[in-house]
Amino acid sequence: MKLAVIGAGKWGQALYHAYSQRNEVVITSLRPKDIENFVSLEEALSYEYLILAIPAQSVREWMTQNFDDRGQKILVAAKGIETATGAFLNEIYGEFLSSDRLAFISGPSFAAEVQQSLPTALKISSENLELAKIYADALPDYIKGYIDSDVVGAEVAGAYKNVIAIAGGVCDGLKLGNNARAALISRGLVEMTRFGEYFGAETETFLSLGGAGDLFLTASSTLSRNYRVGLGLAQGKMVEQILEELGEVAEGIPTAKALYTIAQKENIYLPIAREVYKMLEGKNPMVCVQDLLNT
Repeated sequence: MKLAVIGAGKWGQALYHAYSQRNEVVITSLRPKDIENFVSLEEALSYEYLILAIPAQSVREWMTQNFDDRGQKILVAAKGIETATGAFLNEIYGEFLSSDRLAFISGPSFAAEVQQSLPTALKISSENLELAKIYADALPDYIKGYIDSDVVGAEVAGAYKNVIAIAGGVCDGLKLGNNARAALISRGLVEMTRFGEYFGAETETFLSLGGAGDLFLTASSTLSRNYRVGLGLAQGKMVEQILEELGEVAEGIPTAKALYTIAQKENIYLPIAREVYKMLEGKNPMVCVQDLLNT
C-alpha cells in the first residue's frame, strides 16, 4: 500500500513509523523536516491514501488553503472539536469530501510508544467499512486493528478524553490520591458517554479502545500532554506558561471550551468539563474540586 502522512508532529511521525513497517510511506508538513522520505505537499497529495495528522483547530484553514481534491481517501489522526463553531472533525472534513472517503483512528496510543514499536490495539472508524479495513490491515504487526462504523462515537471519545486527562493531571497534582483519580476517570467515562449519546453515538463505543482504552491511558500518565496541563494548573501556573513549557499542542484546552459552550447551548450536564474549562479560565483548582463534590 502507498500512503502519505501529512503533518510531521510527534503523532504524525509515529504513524509514519508504524505504517512504514509494511507499506511504502512518505511524509510531509508545512515546515520542512529532516525525516527520511520527506516530500513536498504537492507530491503527498498525489497519493490515493492519506493520513492527516493536523491539529483539530487548524483543520478547516488547512483544508481551505492546501487541499486539492483528487479523489483521495483520508485517515484522520487528530482529535478535538472546533472551538469557534462546535463542529466535530468529521463535519469539517465533510465540507471538503464525502463521508465514504473518510476514516478516523483512535485508541490508546502514546506517540513515543508507537514510535518504539511497542504493542497496542487501535480502532479505525468509518461509514465505509471497506475503507476502514484497508487502513486497519495496513497497520504493523505490533498494532492490532479493529474497525467499526461509529464515527461520531470515535470523534467524541477522542476529543473528550483530553479534557478528562487535564482533570486527571489536576487530581494528581493536588495529591488527592488514587481513589479520587479512579472516581474522576470513571465519572469522566459516564460524562463523555452522555455527551456522545446526545449526538447519536453508540454507547458501546465508549467502552471500547477509543473510549475507555484511550481515556484510562491519557488521564493517568505524564506521557500525556493534556495530563501535564493539569499538573501545571494544580501548581498554580497560567495556561500560557504551561503551553510555553509544553512546547506542543494540547487539544484538551480548546476542546474544554467547545464542550462548555455546547453544554450551555444544548443544556447537557457536563460537570467535569465545566470545571476544567473554568480552571483554564483562572478558577482555583481546589474550589473546582469542592464544587464537583457538591454538584
